[in-house]
Amino acid sequence: MRGVEGWRWGKGTGSRSAWARGRVLALLAVLAAGLMAFHSVVPNAVGRLGSLLETFLPWMGLAVPLLLVLALLRRSALALVALLLPVAVWANLFGGLVLADEDSGAHDMTAVQHNVSDENSDPEGTASALIEAAPDVIALEELTPSALSVYESALAADYPYHAVEGTVGLWSKYPLSDVRPVDIKPEGIPEGWNRGLRTTARTPQGDVAVYVAHLPSVRIRWNGLSSGWRDESAGLLGEAIAAEELAKVILLGDLNSTVDDRGLDPVTERMDSTGRDFAFSWPATFPVSRIDHVMTRSMVVTDIRTLPATGSDHLPVAAGIRFEP
Repeated sequence: MRGVEGWRWGKGTGSRSAWARGRVLALLAVLAAGLMAFHSVVPNAVGRLGSLLETFLPWMGLAVPLLLVLALLRRSALALVALLLPVAVWANLFGGLVLADEDSGAHDMTAVQHNVSDENSDPEGTASALIEAAPDVIALEELTPSALSVYESALAADYPYHAVEGTVGLWSKYPLSDVRPVDIKPEGIPEGWNRGLRTTARTPQGDVAVYVAHLPSVRIRWNGLSSGWRDESAGLLGEAIAAEELAKVILLGDLNSTVDDRGLDPVTERMDSTGRDFAFSWPATFPVSRIDHVMTRSMVVTDIRTLPATGSDHLPVAAGIRFEP
């Protein structure tokens, strides 16, 4: 009974009741909920803090178990009730990614996206691992001249059609035509930097424009997120997709951020990326975000998942794609 009274009346921890204690914890819970619910209003003017928050937005949910432990130790009913707010917001934002839908997995084709890393010491093993997933198309980034010949040889039997521009490439079971580079190079990057391509895949369901892109890297520094080049490149990619004449479009690429990051708005406003899993792809040793993407227009991404690790610092991602009726 003393334990119950201690909870209700605060014996042993002061005279305040459980509803008066833990105001700071309750405030932190409300703050966590507010940051998740209204992340778009966090300004980007200084250090691109808004983009930094959005890049790791799902991990804001970790505030809940931490604050829960502290609330229990503090015996604060106020903090416990306040924790319902971040729980509700997180569930609203991300609950759909972890709740299975039995019918959502039906698809017409499978696409694999993989940044193979220019330091990958086993390109042949990487190619074999991707073939095991039996995709219809495979997009690769960070292709080096020496590794390119290995991928071409290893993938040729299963993927007779391929296109390469600069350091990005696409291997396909479908015939490819109208291959051309896509200029996504920001100002200030030296000439010769080519990380975008566009081609037409002739599928049984009709022609599809396929884009492969690798946006510039970002850096987290003491003063925030450095993403200027990435944001500019995303704008150029978005313009290219907006000008695309074919109705059906697939975008495969390492976009160096998550779909929640407003820096990718020029792309995500024109494309759809869904799925019932977070499919964190980077870094391969302990994935914390999905910066490798499969997006579509006038098609549906039914599911997305990661594949086993290769010799890269990224995990491959595989997605099912369904053609709209």
